[in-house]
Amino acid sequence: MNEKFDEKSLIKELKIDARALGIPSGAAEMFINKTIDQTKKILKSKNIITKKDLERIITKELKKYHKDLAYVYENRDKII
Repeated sequence: MNEKFDEKSLIKELKIDARALGIPSGAAEMFINKTIDQTKKILKSKNIITKKDLERIITKELKKYHKDLAYVYENRDKII
């Protein structure tokens, strides 16, 4: 199954999470944009991508910039 990368939805979700974590909006925007750019680069080399693959790539990229934001994204929709 090929998962669709919904950039606008992801940006919206990450901004909400960043605000909840108290990350300044300028820094959050920088983290999010860098994560999106790198994720798009990685996805270009893939023919088929699953939802798990996509989530793993995004989480890995987010961890480079803000570990707490990556944790919140990684555990979305799970009981913590």
